Amino acid sequence: MSFVALSAIILIPAALASGPADYAGAEACRPCHSANFTSQSSTSHAHALAPSSPPQPGDWAFGAGLQAITPVTRVGPDSYREDGLTWYRSLNGYAITLGQHDEKGVVFRTLDPAARFLTCFACHSTGPLSLGKEEEIIPHELGVRCEVCHGPAATHVRDPSHSRLRTPAELTAVAMNRFCGQCHRTDSETGEELTDLRDPRNARDQPLRLAASACFLRGGGRLNCVTCHPPHQQVDQSASSYDVRCQSCHRKLVHRQQVAGQACVSCHMPRIPNGPYLTFANHRIATYSPGNPILPATPRGPR
Repeated sequence: MSFVALSAIILIPAALASGPADYAGAEACRPCHSANFTSQSSTSHAHALAPSSPPQPGDWAFGAGLQAITPVTRVGPDSYREDGLTWYRSLNGYAITLGQHDEKGVVFRTLDPAARFLTCFACHSTGPLSLGKEEEIIPHELGVRCEVCHGPAATHVRDPSHSRLRTPAELTAVAMNRFCGQCHRTDSETGEELTDLRDPRNARDQPLRLAASACFLRGGGRLNCVTCHPPHQQVDQSASSYDVRCQSCHRKLVHRQQVAGQACVSCHMPRIPNGPYLTFANHRIATYSPGNPILPATPRGPR
């Protein structure tokens, strides 16, 4: 898969042991957690999947549009097509879908043994998937909502005091990286995860690259995904907003070159082009040479 394939196992671990009745839905969280509900509802995660609406093509829109939206069309009783044209924000228009060669699109069988297309729906929705009477894929809840991270909540809603939900904040940095990496990863055409850090195709595999950075390896567990990305808020697009996180550990940082006015991440997490219209911040925090945003200039990371 290409742009839409933030591939993972078909369902997150909690969903493997749970059925639709175990899920309460995000709306059930609103009465007690209104602030988090309201904030999370406006994030790209919450809008990661939606039915297409005119003038959008296809049956489904994958992606919230922060960078792109890829249409998906059902083309038969047992097949879906990842359309060949994707809408890109940087272009404000349509161009060839990343990983494809023309406008024809790529057709996948719904129940292919590798279940690769089901993983797309699973990672862009919440709860177990089901098949309709005509074998169409039916997401339990659109978008990445509360129960993806906190687990099935029907029992908690009925009896909050005796049914405590999980929270990723309790995980170790390594475990959280693994948890988020179930979907935030890039697969090759064979379904294998791309792990070569020299490969620009895995620029959007944030957990893979973060795990290779000195800040993560030597941080004593202090650095994890939510250190910089509060889970109930939209991803901050201001590079300088992350300076305070960097400075919480690197208080006495001495630079060899003049860096006044530059955000930490602009040098230490440069954006990697992923196709002609997409870029992703390199989460392998390190020191990079101009013109090479993929491989660190030194093996020791930022100084």
